[in-house]
Amino acid sequence: MYRLVIHKQAAKKLKSLSSKDRLRITDKILELSYDPDSQNLDIKKMTGEPYWRLRIGNWRVIYDRDDCLKIIQIERIKPRGDAYK
Repeated sequence: MYRLVIHKQAAKKLKSLSSKDRLRITDKILELSYDPDSQNLDIKKMTGEPYWRLRIGNWRVIYDRDDCLKIIQIERIKPRGDAYK
């Protein structure tokens, strides 16, 4: 299991979401922490950046992972259109 670190900006965005979206996103983030290579998750390495993205409907979770230390750092949680700017 990986340790989760959620940055302040991502936590603030998560708190501002509706309870339905918040629950869906937190479930997927917890699933990510148990197995970041799970086939059930829609994960891709972002080109030209050191980050990964997790797709949850119209939401994107941008994160960094350190496999040696087993840490996943959630950088941003944004709607699909704003996630890549």
